[in-house]
Parts: sequence; structure tokens; C-alpha cells
Amino acid sequence: MYNIAKEYGSKVFNEQVMKDRLPFDIYQSLITSIKKKSPLDSSIADVVANAMKEWAIELGVTHYTHWFQPMTGITAEKHESFVNFNPTRELTLEFSGKELIKGEPDASSFPSGGIRATFEARGYTAWDPTSPAFVKGHTLYIPTAFCSYSGEALDKKTPLLRSMQAVNKQGNRILKLFGEADDIAVEANCGAEQEYFLIDKSVYEARPDLIYTGRTLFGTSPPKGQELDDHYFGVIKQRVADFMQDLDQHLWDLGIPSKTRHNEVAPAQHELAIIYESANTATDHNQLIMEMMKSIAANHDLVCLLHEKPFAGVNGSGKHCNWSISTSTGENLLDPGKTPSENARFLLILCAVIKALDEHQDLMRVSVATAANDHRLGKAEAPPAIISIFLGEELTEILEGIKKDKPVGGKNRSKMNIGVDVLPEFPKDTTDRNRTSPFAFTGNKFEFRMVGSSLSISGPLFTLNTIVADALSQFADRLTKAKDFKKELNALIKETIIKHDRIIFNGDGYATAWVKEAEKRGLLNLKMTTDALPLFMKKENIDIFKKHGVLSKTEVISRGELLLEGYAKILHIEAQTMLDISLRDIIPAVISYSNSVADGIASKKALSASFSADLEEGLLTKLSSCSAKLWQAVAVLEDAVAAADEDGDTLVLAKHYSDSVLPAMNELREVVDCLEALIDRDYWPLPSYGEILYSVK
Repeated sequence: MYNIAKEYGSKVFNEQVMKDRLPFDIYQSLITSIKKKSPLDSSIADVVANAMKEWAIELGVTHYTHWFQPMTGITAEKHESFVNFNPTRELTLEFSGKELIKGEPDASSFPSGGIRATFEARGYTAWDPTSPAFVKGHTLYIPTAFCSYSGEALDKKTPLLRSMQAVNKQGNRILKLFGEADDIAVEANCGAEQEYFLIDKSVYEARPDLIYTGRTLFGTSPPKGQELDDHYFGVIKQRVADFMQDLDQHLWDLGIPSKTRHNEVAPAQHELAIIYESANTATDHNQLIMEMMKSIAANHDLVCLLHEKPFAGVNGSGKHCNWSISTSTGENLLDPGKTPSENARFLLILCAVIKALDEHQDLMRVSVATAANDHRLGKAEAPPAIISIFLGEELTEILEGIKKDKPVGGKNRSKMNIGVDVLPEFPKDTTDRNRTSPFAFTGNKFEFRMVGSSLSISGPLFTLNTIVADALSQFADRLTKAKDFKKELNALIKETIIKHDRIIFNGDGYATAWVKEAEKRGLLNLKMTTDALPLFMKKENIDIFKKHGVLSKTEVISRGELLLEGYAKILHIEAQTMLDISLRDIIPAVISYSNSVADGIASKKALSASFSADLEEGLLTKLSSCSAKLWQAVAVLEDAVAAADEDGDTLVLAKHYSDSVLPAMNELREVVDCLEALIDRDYWPLPSYGEILYSVK
């Protein structure tokens, strides 16, 4: 029987383990460094490393690895054993402070966007003490940052840590203006919701498109999809429940606060959500969640699909990032509070978020821009590609009152002279959740709903942290110089609301009317990844990342190049997979079935000229027509892929794939799906959508 109270965090080198195993002065020094985000005293590294090794060995560990997150979007690891020998060749188990703090994996084969040449192999991993080490299998995993020999970030963690430092610095400046102590730290937090599909391993293995690309490139809708909404929050099938329980237990062992599990809207779709934690730890944990979903599914003869749109015609999968900022004393700065001063501070921080989102719509869109997510955004199942903020009626009314110098509704409520007159208490969760909004305030946090299910949450988080830190920085600069703080605070909040209220939208984000309204407001509608990515490398965007030390110009440009290159590569793989399946599976099946129908017609007519073959001839006519279109569509896609200049400009290449290859892929799919509806099941080479989506009994 699993005892959650006993086993939770049992495989994590957490604060309690450190307290039990480290000398008190060293424990205090390490915890102070972690909590205050200050540099680690290198003199204590050997003691910490030895304690970590002894703890891990007791859990059956033989190896350690510096676990990092290269720009592939997945994690990487190189295992080293504790085995060593002394001068007399006696076996010793060693793990030094130097080995804990720094590793040297080969950086030449990881994506760098041109930062590193192939022959420049050296890279470094650096221990991140703010994210605890953990044990998985027989290996001690040490979360690390990954950089090049010359110091450029080559990973997802480094810019996130830098952005959290920026939030801390600028947030602390704001807190001091409201009388808080100098040493109060500010931290970005996240609680991520992870959507996914579970299908039977047997149908997965019969679909080359799922194997190679993570999504079905062909497939007609089943007779029953999600129309009845009967899967959403429905009874969890026993086989799925067993997987979920197994997953939860593994996550709990690693101190990952898995909280909620349920069926999602589409057949075979599910969701897992975790409790809030530091954005850095949440990112590490979400990477582990995705890894473990896949590995544990395999133990149950299932396959976990994390693609944003594995099946056409049913809902895709997202990853909702619930984001907030808090103090080191545990106070949520996006909680409206109960006193005028807290409300004033809350409104200032809220205005910083509003300003940040409005001024940097392009960066927020870029942070979720992938070929996979393009299939999902704006498809009446996910927010549109237009950035907007949902605040709800009550909070919007309060902002309108400030903007127009008018009293805000309700008895005994007066015009808000912020920080002087008593403001109304903001009840939590008084507004409906707007599932169509990309960025919704939900009482004491924001829910960013545009993130794709397979994405690392690092990109969206470090982008959001950076732009909010920049707004806070501008606010702090202005308020620090003010002769009359309260007067300037009132003016600043009012001006911000007036200037940026176009980004606030509380209506239906799925409605076509909103697209037109957003255009009138001057909001960006970057529908395709290739529309968004070039904006990432604009001078003003490079400048904001440079200003807060999150990314250098070189790092911004390299990541932009990588994203464009990755987009083209994904579509290239998908196009090649479509051609392979069409030529080796679909066309032979069409020919075989067409011949069978033709043979049937001939047999009938051979028996008697009076026998009618109208049905068969009608079917054969349709098959022949579709077959001709199939061959033509294959040729068009082949030509489009062949025309791609793989050695040219990355933006030109990405645009070629989005403007030429993708339409050719869609045309080929349309023809193949038409043929699937005509051909006998026994001849069709691929499991149908119905067989896949209802494969788990």
C-alpha cells in the first residue's frame, strides 16, 4: 500500500534531507543562497557533494548526471559512475564539489543557432541549487544550466533563471516604495496544467505518422467524436486510472505536487495539474512529467501523445501556465488584498502586467509559436493567436472607474484616490472563467492558455517575466523620482489603464466578431509561426532582453534562427512521412481495392449481361477520380519539398514550408481522407480514428 505522507519527496535531496545530513552552518549557508538567490559559497561544495552522494547511495544509486534542458525542447543527460580507484587500486566511491558544481558535456551536436561551430565542442553545465537534486532509477539527477565555452546560454533554464532574477530585482524596487524591507525577495511562480492523449500501443505501432511526427497526418473523423461532451470529467476507465495512479506515485516520490487528474473533452484525452511552485522548479517538474508520462504509459501498453493536435476534428492539447509573483515571505502580489495600501500595490502590479502584454504582444505570441501549435490556436478549442487579457466584470469596472474618475458601483463605494480613500475589497473568484481568453485573471493569478502541450514552459515564462520586469522597472524609475508618491501613483495607474486598455477583452475569443474588433483596436493577429518568429529578432525586442540580462543579442538571434529552422524541419519530416505513407501504403491499397471492385464488375458481366453493376461502377468511378487526384497531390507535394532551399536563409526556408509545402500537405490529406471513406476496412492500411480514439477499453 502506497503511503503518500511517507513517500512524498522520498527521492529528493530537499531541504529536510539537507538539514538532517549537513553541518548546521553549511546547511544555513546553502539555504540562504537558495532563498536569496545569492552566489553559492564554493568552500561548502565538497561537503554538500559528499552528503548528496551518501544519501543517493543509500537509495541504490550508482551514477550521477548533470540533467539539463538544451534547445531541443527535451532534456539531456550523461551518466557518470561514482566509481574511482585510489593509488593502490582499491575501489572508492567519490563525488567532489567540483563534479557537483560543473560538468563538461560535448556541446557540438546540440542546437545552438550558429553560436557554436561543429568543431567547437566544449560546453559547460552548472549546478542550479534552487532546483533540488533527485533520484530516478539508479541515477542521481542534478539540475543544471548549460552554456557554451564562451558563456552563451545553450539551454532553456538559463534565460528563465535570469528572468527570475530580473523579476526579483524590479519587484523588490516596487516593494520598497511601499515600505517593505530591502531583503524581501520576489519570485515568479507557476502551476502548469498538462493535457495529453492516451492510446493503445498496438494502434500506435500501426500508424507511421504517429511514430515519426506525433500526429496523424491522415484520418477521417469517426462517427462519434466529442459532440456529446460525455468524455469531459467522465468516469475514468480503469486502465487509464491505473496509469494515472502509477504516474502520481512516481511524481510524488520526486516531490512533484501532482494534484488534479481528469478526462478532457476529446475521446482519449486527459489532464494533470500540479500545485504552484517556483517557476524554475515548475519548469523542471513539467519536463519530468512529460518524460514520465511517456515511460509509465509504456509500462501499461499505452502510448502518451503530447502533440498539440494529434487528431483532426477533435480538441487538441494545451498546457495552461498559471502564473503569479510572490514575496519570499509567502505573500502573493497578485492577490488584491484587504487594505487600501495592498490594493494600491496590487493595482500597480496589475497595470504592469497589462502594460507588458499590450506592448509586447509579439513576444508573447512568439513564446508559443511552433508548427504544432499553429494547428490548435484559433480553432474554437484554444485561444486565438490574438493576445488579450480577461479581467472579469468587477475588476474591469474598477479600472474603468479609475480611468474616468468615477465612483465604482456598490454601496458605500467612493471614487478611488488610490492609497488615500478606502478601496473596495476584491473578492476572489467572483468572475466566470473565460476559457476563450489567452491570458485570463482568475482571482489571484493569470492563466496563460496559449502554451502548447509539448512545449517547455520555460520560453513563455521567461518572456512573461522579462516584459513584466521591464514594466515594473519603468514604474519604479518614475515613482522613485516623484515628489508626491501618492499623487504620482494615482496618475501612473490612471495613465496606464487609459493607454493600454485595448488589450482587455472579456468576451468570446472564439467569435469571428472578435477578430474584426481586435483589428480595429490595433492588436496583432499572428496566425502562423512564420508571421510571429521574425518579430522576435526586432531591435526593440533584443533590447528588452539585453536590458534585463536575460538574453544577449547573439542569444536572441540564435534562438530566432533555431525556431525558424525547427519549424522547417518539422514540416519537412511531416511532408516526407506523408509521401512515404502515400507511396508505400495508400496507393497500393487503392490499387488493390480498385482492382477488386473492377474484378467484381467483370465477374458480374461475365455471368450475365443482364446483371446490374451500377453500384460497383459508381464506386469505381469515384475511386478512379480520387486516385487521379491522389497521384497529382503526391506530385505537387514532392515538387514543393524538392523546391526547398535547405542551405538558404532560414526565414525564406520557413516561409516556403508554410506557404508552399503545408498547403500541398493539406491538399494531399484531403484526397487521402476522401479515399479512406470509400475503401473497404480490410484494404485500408492504417487504423481509423475510431479504432485509435476508442482503443483503450
